Amino acid sequence: MLWFFSCIALLIGGYFMYGTFVEKVFGIKASRQTPAHTRTDGVDYVPMSKKKVYLVQLLNIAGVGPIFGPIMGALYGPAAMLWIVFGCIFAGAVHDYFSGMLSVRNGGASVPTIVGRYLGAPAKHFMNLFAIVLLLLVGVVFVSAPAGMLTNLINTQTDLAVGSLTMVGIIFSYYVVATIVPVDKIIGRFYPLFGALLIFMSVGLIVALIASPEHQLMGEFTPADMLSNMNPNDMPLWPALFITIACGAISGFHATQSPLMARCMENEQNGRFVFYGAMIGEGVIALIWCGLALSFFGNVDNLAEAVANGGPGKVVYDASFGLLGVFGGVLAFLGVVILPITSGDTAFRSSRLILAEYFGMSQVKITNRLLMAAPLFIIGAILTQVDFGIIWRYFGFANQLTAVMMLWTATAYLARADKLHWITTVPALFMTTVITTFILSSAKLGFGLPIEISTACGVVTASVAAWLVVGVIGKQPLPADAEA
Repeated sequence: MLWFFSCIALLIGGYFMYGTFVEKVFGIKASRQTPAHTRTDGVDYVPMSKKKVYLVQLLNIAGVGPIFGPIMGALYGPAAMLWIVFGCIFAGAVHDYFSGMLSVRNGGASVPTIVGRYLGAPAKHFMNLFAIVLLLLVGVVFVSAPAGMLTNLINTQTDLAVGSLTMVGIIFSYYVVATIVPVDKIIGRFYPLFGALLIFMSVGLIVALIASPEHQLMGEFTPADMLSNMNPNDMPLWPALFITIACGAISGFHATQSPLMARCMENEQNGRFVFYGAMIGEGVIALIWCGLALSFFGNVDNLAEAVANGGPGKVVYDASFGLLGVFGGVLAFLGVVILPITSGDTAFRSSRLILAEYFGMSQVKITNRLLMAAPLFIIGAILTQVDFGIIWRYFGFANQLTAVMMLWTATAYLARADKLHWITTVPALFMTTVITTFILSSAKLGFGLPIEISTACGVVTASVAAWLVVGVIGKQPLPADAEA
């Protein structure tokens, strides 16, 4: 139990200490008007209160990733919690802060525009394509996962017989509406309530586990287990853990979501709470589910058996109903289901805005919004027919590659503005090594090379990237109309 609460304390302390330091390095300007005021259009640029923007941001970034990822990461043992804590404080929250604040400084621009502004036109063209691919994968994952969970809930708890395709159709229909209506009509109105429910149910589950006479929070683990790889499937900790747990530590998907709230934030002073703080909040959720997975099943062998017999969704179902009974279990389970739904719709919304920026098409008219959104939903509907496991594997790699691009973009900005770039350079170096090693060593997605050769190539790739971004691009002045 001490291990769990120590991790929570480190995350909270990281927000107040390191978050304040990152904010100081960036250099906020409270007197500067944000895009919510300078570009108000009643559709995507709508001023919202600090608390509302925070809760929406939390729901936007917290899909199934901070639940499914930590559950799968828990198979490695308590060491997974270390990655959640330190990855969140020094990489994920920094990544989210700069993806949000650089969008604020650039008129609410989407991630491809931001990348192109500080890394150059070739990087922008790459990110335009890659961000759309990532967001489509996210949209598909966040249709399939909640559809399967809701179908299971209805079929096991009621006399109804609902097919998964029916549920997919219902969720897709909602996504179409949420993607094209003004941001304050559904997202701004209901998501803060859902965000509060998410926090309440996550805390409720961990309190129920602590109070349960049948379970002990991290009670079966010794100090020696905290730094060891306990995966019963013989999966290597390096680099797989850092791909498996993404959204609870660092996730490139967040770079596509932060501009949505950058268009609604009323003052730059709110940035640390909204962007850095929402990532810390997601880290707490990830720790809760990692702790629940390890503690509810007693050990990693039992957890592995549960995952093998129904995936992480079964772990959520068993823990929710096992700890809170039928009524509480339904509420907790629905709280989890809300996460991917409220991220899936904003994934499609982000795709629409990226395409609109690329084609220079105003989104004030609903016909223009439909024109941008229609092809995205058609492609997304086709991809839902692909095996979920395949989509999830490619999503994991694409997700972390996007994070790497955003970190190097922030590094280029800081270097070109003559600010302390190491706060983004170090996590960029680490994550570049991770994704390079993973794609070279993975037998399923990559080249299946030996881990030693893959790691060496990863280090070389990261070093070359650092030289190019810091040593070459970083020596250039900022764009003429850019603020330091």
